[in-house]
Amino acid sequence: MSEYKTLAHEGLWKNNAALVQLLGLCPLLAVTSTVTNALGLGIATLLVLVGSNVTVSIVRNWVPKDIRIPVFVMIIAAFVTIIQLLMNAYTFGLYQSLGIFIPLIVTNCAIIGRAEAYASKNTPILSAWDGVMMGLGFAAVLVILGAMRELIGQGTLFDGAELLLGDWATALRIEVLNFDSQFLVAILPPGAFLGLGLIIAAKNYFDERQKAQAQPAAPAEKTERARVTSLT
Repeated sequence: MSEYKTLAHEGLWKNNAALVQLLGLCPLLAVTSTVTNALGLGIATLLVLVGSNVTVSIVRNWVPKDIRIPVFVMIIAAFVTIIQLLMNAYTFGLYQSLGIFIPLIVTNCAIIGRAEAYASKNTPILSAWDGVMMGLGFAAVLVILGAMRELIGQGTLFDGAELLLGDWATALRIEVLNFDSQFLVAILPPGAFLGLGLIIAAKNYFDERQKAQAQPAAPAEKTERARVTSLT
């Protein structure tokens, strides 16, 4: 159980792919203009991570070390193709919205990195758990950044949720603020950089605060008093 807890802590917080390793920033910054886009890409990345990790772990003993990276990329590409076809069939609107960033999951360094660093050295069950935690950590950052940008940019949350969840999800749309026009700085890429910087700063602040609280208080220094004897 300690291994599972360690993987959960690493994937969700301590070694988060987006906030600590700064991997997969291209789709992270490009498609997080709304919560719906962020959630769709987060789910797709999570599924590819789990599938590729398990497959790499299963075949790790039969893949020569000299060609392991090309084999891992082919495995990841196969799962990305499956996800792409499923999104094209069942969530076509979201598929069009995400565009080129779905096939670009193949080149996501976070996925290739986990396949090489963990899945190729551990059992399928542990590799699957690692993929789930890393995928959830990455998806959480996507959703938080998407919520920030959508709320500041157009004053809504879950706009276009029906593209991912179906027609019933139109009721999920929340209009928090009423804007006459969109705040383009938040919608465009500069807003993504600013938002990600704020999230990273918040994480570093909490880490430093927790580290300071964990350190024992320094013992108070004793002041020695000098005794002066006067001679008369």
